[in-house]
Amino acid sequence: MRSNLPASEPERDLPRHCYLAAEGPLDQAVGRKLLKEVSTIVLASYGGRGKDNLLERLPGFNQAAQRQPWLVLVDLDREDCAPSARAEWLPEPAERMCFGIVVPEVEAWLLGDREAVAEFLGVEIHRVPSAPESVQDPKALLVSLARLSKRRTLRDALVPRAGSGRQVGPGYSGALHEFVEKGWRPAFAAASCASLSRCRRRLAQLLSP
Repeated sequence: MRSNLPASEPERDLPRHCYLAAEGPLDQAVGRKLLKEVSTIVLASYGGRGKDNLLERLPGFNQAAQRQPWLVLVDLDREDCAPSARAEWLPEPAERMCFGIVVPEVEAWLLGDREAVAEFLGVEIHRVPSAPESVQDPKALLVSLARLSKRRTLRDALVPRAGSGRQVGPGYSGALHEFVEKGWRPAFAAASCASLSRCRRRLAQLLSP
């Protein structure tokens, strides 16, 4: 059975690069932004099918990280704590692996840049929590903040329609993807998100010249 993971290639002919794996499109956008911070291109992106699928493929990603640098982002969600989850999911990370556990989910990292989030949503900054990793459901909080926005287009994108039975609006992923690319500042968010700070430090160690 052939593997769809990248084969080893001569890195001397390539710019600084990394492979990326994450749960969904928003997580992947965050990963790309973090790699851009350290002037690194994404050669290929994997995942996008949820947490269970990503964890199932994690051993293969880790094996590939013996040869090439990898960034893998997984939401902690409702697990007890990041250290115990890390010990269960990836007890022996490869030398070139950056395994980032997002506490508790990627929206917390976005909320960490309070000023940018408040400007993006059009709400007062005091409504954005100063300790986003302690918020039980950051995604729900983002939607609640969007309900307060004076920007109709943003409310329509992020807030689910009445009776839809959905957690988020139809344009949620697209709107937040644009925010990550154009407005979100990881360095500011890391000041209030310890898991993001750890991930950035590991990437800098792994990829900075």
